[in-house]
Amino acid sequence: MITTLIILALSAVFFVNGKLRSDLVALCALVLLIVFNILTPEEALSGFSNPIVIMMVGLFVVGGAIFKTGLAKMISSKILRLAGKSELKLFILIMMVTAFIGAFVSNTGTVALMLPIVVSMAASANISPGRFLMPLAFASSMGGMATLIGTPPNLVVDEVLSNAGFTDLSFFSFTPIGVICVLIGLVVLIPLSKFFLVKKEDGKDTKTTTGHSPKELAKKYQLSDNLYRIQIRPGSRIGGKKLQELNITQAYNLSILEIRRQSSSQGRFLKTVDQSLAGPHTELQENDILYVFGPFEKVNQFAKEQNLELTDTHVSEYVEGAEVEKLSVREIGIAEVLLMPDSKLINKVVKDSGFRDKYSVNILGIQRKGEYILNDIKDIKMHAGDILLIQGTWDSIARMSQKQSQWVVLGQPLEEASKVTLDYKAPVAALIMVLMIAAMVFDFIPIPPVAAVIIAGILMVLTGCFRNVEEAYKTINWESVVLIAAMLPMSLALEKTGASNLISEKLVSGLGDYGPLVLMTGIYFTTSLLTMFISNTATAVLVAPIALQSAIAINVSPYPFLLAVTVGASMCFASPFSTPPNALVMSAGKYTFMDYVKVGLPLQIVMGIVMVFILPLLFPF
Repeated sequence: MITTLIILALSAVFFVNGKLRSDLVALCALVLLIVFNILTPEEALSGFSNPIVIMMVGLFVVGGAIFKTGLAKMISSKILRLAGKSELKLFILIMMVTAFIGAFVSNTGTVALMLPIVVSMAASANISPGRFLMPLAFASSMGGMATLIGTPPNLVVDEVLSNAGFTDLSFFSFTPIGVICVLIGLVVLIPLSKFFLVKKEDGKDTKTTTGHSPKELAKKYQLSDNLYRIQIRPGSRIGGKKLQELNITQAYNLSILEIRRQSSSQGRFLKTVDQSLAGPHTELQENDILYVFGPFEKVNQFAKEQNLELTDTHVSEYVEGAEVEKLSVREIGIAEVLLMPDSKLINKVVKDSGFRDKYSVNILGIQRKGEYILNDIKDIKMHAGDILLIQGTWDSIARMSQKQSQWVVLGQPLEEASKVTLDYKAPVAALIMVLMIAAMVFDFIPIPPVAAVIIAGILMVLTGCFRNVEEAYKTINWESVVLIAAMLPMSLALEKTGASNLISEKLVSGLGDYGPLVLMTGIYFTTSLLTMFISNTATAVLVAPIALQSAIAINVSPYPFLLAVTVGASMCFASPFSTPPNALVMSAGKYTFMDYVKVGLPLQIVMGIVMVFILPLLFPF
């Protein structure tokens, strides 16, 4: 028992210290439990197969898909427009929308999504972003209390109850608690944020990127002035022919940048148009839409001679919307490449660059000494210092970064690609999320919650809500997953060595004589205090078995005690390090540690006082 408590104490010290990653600390504690024969290897590794951990992985993927498809951003933006320029209205809406999203998506992901939206809205309303960002982080945690999947501590206490033979908590068992938390948060934070969170702006532009977004590049090079759309009519001469056979570049001085073709995918919620880069071996088909770059006279001549239909005068510039008639950057993007002085391309003409053959990219324009060359590109000689505007798949553009001695790709192509949302997949993501929630809510659907989450995550990948599987894996916060999987066996060690019983006996002997309300209050504030130094999930894992034993010892219902643990663990606001959302907004809001104490500590105390009286009313002893 002593060894287990020492390992736990050391873990707590390193968690507080913060110099070692929390997942590494948890793994070291796990190894020590094995080395000192406190747990068998099977017991120690049981956390990695625990349903809570598997559900967390699945929920990260589902949440990531909701962000990648732009679904959450669409919902948030539309609701936030209702606020107009009223600061109070904007504050309330931000908290309500964040809490609602936080009920179904991880609070970390919710804050990551809402943060840029809130900053831009604060700027347009001429209000300091610091007024909203800390309440935003707190609201995501409050909203997480409203559902079973909203925050990991909820899953932890449900697992403890289930293992002890008690009836599982339902998906919406937590909803009344979550609603009350949000209401308390609004009442307390409106005045506190007004007094303590209004920051003076220094007016400095913090943008450090050297690259431009696709939309900025399109405007910079005036792409819409030279970009046209042509459809291949039935019976056209070029139908069924490959681009290299037609020699369009030589004959008309035009570039076929992209081909749009009716997708073989069927269904309202699937991609209706395939987007592909035009290459020499691309075979044209009837009804294909060609995106042609070049002077209008040449484009018109090409269309008339080949029996093609010029569908509009100019194509709209690069956009991120879902309209298929515009040249989008979902799969194919644009970027700038700076030629180095010792590049082998110096003094070569564009048509001999080999960019299309070697890297599958097109050269659309050249920026030279502040001027833009956009016509007759193929015969232009390239000079040192030229900036080439290139077009290709995002992977092709990123692959060019490997030749840094020849040129430098400006900006981060893969980062730009990740910013482009797959808007046409938003209905698919919404449908999958609704079905997942339905499977978890309704008992007549014979699918366990963990299976529902796994199925939802797989469907998000299979239906194309991510560009690829790798992108889905990147949405998983592996540090959180490993931390929880490694800390779960710690509660087993505490039970196995009798430490949980000892602590619960001390709590019961010290507070039990004063009644269950006082004992539950002690458990609540013990949890709340621990969470200021240890992550809320790790605290819930450690305290939940103690709360269960304490309730059983005085022969009362364990439900209010376990719920006191999850609320105490989740409603911790006095430290920037107690929950990931608190840490996420610290730099963006320009907060100091004392800002969290001034605003978060009063809220944490008020929340605790209200909750110790509310919980027994909702879940009687």
